[in-house]
Amino acid sequence: MNLSKLTFLRWLTQINFVLALALLMWLAGLPTAAHAHGVSAGDLQLDHPYAVPSAPGEPHGKAYLRGIKNAGSQPEKLLGASTPVAARVELHSLKPDAQGLRGKQVEVIDLPAKTLTPLRHTGDYQLTLIDLKAPLKDGDRFDLTLNFEHAGSKTVKVWVQTPRTAAAAHEH
Repeated sequence: MNLSKLTFLRWLTQINFVLALALLMWLAGLPTAAHAHGVSAGDLQLDHPYAVPSAPGEPHGKAYLRGIKNAGSQPEKLLGASTPVAARVELHSLKPDAQGLRGKQVEVIDLPAKTLTPLRHTGDYQLTLIDLKAPLKDGDRFDLTLNFEHAGSKTVKVWVQTPRTAAAAHEH
């Protein structure tokens, strides 16, 4: 191989390296799914806040989070929540019964250290939106402020979306 071909190949390799590096840096700057729809509050990571559409005539709605991860070394507590779309928000523990999952109001939701606590429509907890000001419709978005014992208050954007399976839309 002559010198001009070798020089050209080295130049081409350097250009490819620079382009690949620039592409990686650009991709690193893009929001990922976790960053696009999750936020942090101190040691807590609040992942994917969502709500399900409310049934016609239903005065209450339900909001969830894929999970609240307490990455810290100290336990935390979710003390309550509020939203402009409802008169108040209640914390509910979900327990299975003959009709599906039944919600029971609780004072706090414990968030143990180094643990992920799911608040899913198929999980152990939910946030019940009492006396909705308008029905929740698929595609809507609204603010929800979560109040924690140590991390303080954090407002998240909730997306209203239909669950992937009809079986997931159960009565409480």
